[in-house]
Amino acid sequence: MKKLIYLFAIAAFTITSCSKDAETITVDSSKPDGAFTVSKSGTFVAQNSTPTVGMAQLGTDSKGVQFLKFSSNFTTQFATGTVSVYLSTSMNFVASPGTGNPDLKLIGPVQKAGENFFKIAPSADAKFTHVILWCGTASIPFGNAEIK
Repeated sequence: MKKLIYLFAIAAFTITSCSKDAETITVDSSKPDGAFTVSKSGTFVAQNSTPTVGMAQLGTDSKGVQFLKFSSNFTTQFATGTVSVYLSTSMNFVASPGTGNPDLKLIGPVQKAGENFFKIAPSADAKFTHVILWCGTASIPFGNAEIK
C-alpha cells in the first residue's frame, strides 16, 4: 500500500509540475503542402522514466516551408500541450534566463501523441542537431532525438 501511495504522489507531482512552461508560443498547425522531403531525422530516446518513443524528422514541403514532423508512433508523457518542443545544438537543455539562448529554438507544445507537424517559420538554422522534449516547470527533459 505504501508503494502505491508513493507512486501516486510521484505521478501527481509530475502531472502538476509540467503544467506550465515559462515561454509560450502559438503553434501553426498547418500541414506540409505537397510532398514532405526529410533533410534530417532521428529517434527519440526517453529520459527521466518517461514512455517517450518515436521519430523526429526535419524537412520541407513542396513550397520550401520547413516543418518538424513526429512519427505516427510518437508518444511521450503528458503529450497534451504541457511538454515543449525545442530544437537544440546539443542533447542538453541549457537555459539562459533573461538573455535568450541562440543554441535553443522553441518550436511549441506537444498537443497529442501520434503524428504531429510543427511549421517552422522562419526556417531553423542548420546548426540545430537535436529535438528536446522539455518540461519547464519541473526542469527535466522527457526525451531527445539527435537529428542528422
